[in-house]
Amino acid sequence: MKETEIIIKVKLDSNNIPEEIYWSAPDGGMKDEQSKAILLSFWDSTKKETLKMDLWTKEMPVDEMKSFMLQTFVSMKNSISKATGDENLVNLVDDFCVEFEKRVSEKN
Repeated sequence: MKETEIIIKVKLDSNNIPEEIYWSAPDGGMKDEQSKAILLSFWDSTKKETLKMDLWTKEMPVDEMKSFMLQTFVSMKNSISKATGDENLVNLVDDFCVEFEKRVSEKN
């Protein structure tokens, strides 16, 4: 059996707020790639619940966070399609993404 690693390094300030986030995936040719935010989810099948970690740096602009979230929802829609083939759910998430994008694009 082969093993691989994905490594996440987070530099924190004195109040434990993320200042820098780096990730590496050596088998994918990625090393110390900088990021301003991450969303990471794991499924615990014993407890039937999601364990998650959301981190973003102090320098993550709100408009970029909104775009990051929209792109994450679109990615989730694609994952639902590939994993389940349930077009009703895919369409529901797609409708949500369209509405989310409209609201993110609105000028205040």
